[in-house]
Amino acid sequence: MSREPLLVLGLGNILCSDDGAGALVVHALDRAFERPAGVDVMDGGTLGLSLLPYLEAAPAAILVDAVRADAPPGSIVRLEGADVAPAVEQRLSPHQIGVADLLDGVRWLDRYPPRLVLLGVVPATIDLGVGCSPAVHAALPRLLDAVVEEIRRLGFDLTRRETDDAAAILAGVDLAGVLGLRGAGSRSAGALPRDPGASRAAAIR
Repeated sequence: MSREPLLVLGLGNILCSDDGAGALVVHALDRAFERPAGVDVMDGGTLGLSLLPYLEAAPAAILVDAVRADAPPGSIVRLEGADVAPAVEQRLSPHQIGVADLLDGVRWLDRYPPRLVLLGVVPATIDLGVGCSPAVHAALPRLLDAVVEEIRRLGFDLTRRETDDAAAILAGVDLAGVLGLRGAGSRSAGALPRDPGASRAAAIR
């Protein structure tokens, strides 16, 4: 099994309904499991090229996002390798230009991750709004399970925490924590440098 460093990168806008699925799932992952050495988990928001230093340093990466597909809302999508870039250009939601630029950037630098997987859920709506549609809300635990399985497939053992509040994240109960609005006790910390009006991104520690 490979034990190359792994980046798990949640993408999307939590203020655009189902587009926030990737962010919710990576926060739930961090709440539910102890992270093994060599695995970084990040909520990348919609920062696009600002995430380049993180992706170019990752020999293996799992992107988690809402993904358009010819399937019912709530369906889980898995793409890997050469299939990821075309999907990013055609199937992601409004932030797709930033993600496409991000993948183009690592390709131009000849730092495209040798192992790249896109795991996503088909959205029902990406309109402005907080909270996922019923179909996507019901699918979030399955998307989390898919991410956990992918991490283990890459050779990392995940241990569930004795107490976790992942269910609260997936249910949308703890959106303040996902948005980084809680106080010093928050597990969501380490915001990336950005202009005041830029989108949120947080390295989850």
